[in-house]
Amino acid sequence: MKNNLANCPVCGELFVKALRPICNKCFRKREENYEKVSTFLRKKSNRMATVTEVYEKTGVSIQDIEQFIREGRIQLKQFPNLGYPCESCGATIREGRLCHGCADNLKAGLDAGEKEKQFQQRKQANEKAKEKNLYHSLQDRLKRD
Repeated sequence: MKNNLANCPVCGELFVKALRPICNKCFRKREENYEKVSTFLRKKSNRMATVTEVYEKTGVSIQDIEQFIREGRIQLKQFPNLGYPCESCGATIREGRLCHGCADNLKAGLDAGEKEKQFQQRKQANEKAKEKNLYHSLQDRLKRD
């Protein structure tokens, strides 16, 4: 395995990037933050908390809390008011990367692009057929003359 030197994206320190994308110091801090959040959420009275409330009570950044959710470290089925933002519009979602509306819009755009591509292919095929017919028609006239 090739080890690479990299700057930690969290703190900027130089480290050997081997198993993790962040340095050991930041990894330990992130694990401490996870433990704070996990401990807070284990209390039955906190199970209805929102991401903002978890942030306010634990001091762990909203970005870190959302990352724990995305990674599956916090199971949302036990916490109905937790979620993270859609990568397109920012609406709160509980799974995937896009909300249903943005996913539908993306699919519709892809479908429209595919239909346009198929239309252009048919148009080119028709133009080639017309050219071929014109060519054969001219050849027939030349043979007759």
